[in-house]
Amino acid sequence: MNKSESVAGLAAALAKAQGQMKGAIKDSANPFFKSKYADLASVVEAIRAAFSANGLSYIQTVEPSEKDEVRVETTLLHSSGEWISCGVLSLPVSKVDAQGYGSALTYARRYSLSAAVGVAPEDDDGNAASAAKPKKTMDCTAHLFALGAAPTLDDLQAVFKTAYKAAQAENDTMAMATLTNAKNKRKTELAAV
Repeated sequence: MNKSESVAGLAAALAKAQGQMKGAIKDSANPFFKSKYADLASVVEAIRAAFSANGLSYIQTVEPSEKDEVRVETTLLHSSGEWISCGVLSLPVSKVDAQGYGSALTYARRYSLSAAVGVAPEDDDGNAASAAKPKKTMDCTAHLFALGAAPTLDDLQAVFKTAYKAAQAENDTMAMATLTNAKNKRKTELAAV
């Protein structure tokens, strides 16, 4: 770890700042996982006032790499001139184009900064989840009967399409899986005839 000769002032200021910081708000949505997360702006917002009030700042530098990855180093700075490097975070790039690098860079900056300053996303739905009633699941009985009784592959496909859309509308992944398994079973039965 690289740091200035002394980090006493920085450490004291960071301790005060961490006592003042709140969690980063999960205000961005990930449609793929149907979840929310705290983006880079939320992490920065979570630390901005506490850092400013305690003479702290940070910089994030990008290091070159021969691989398809981004490398970000977060350095914490104090108004006394003290500093501490929090190390380099390397993340692979999922798509080798400008968008892929940009996405990986933002992701790396968010995680590097969060780790460096000790800020975590707020569990904004944790209490609600523990108090929430169990999710009602879709009744698939009629759909399963229709799938099992489908006389042809075309009929099977039509019945499955209707059933699957109903499960999607309910956002019931268990029903989707059950219906898919029933369709595949009936498809095998029809192919054997």
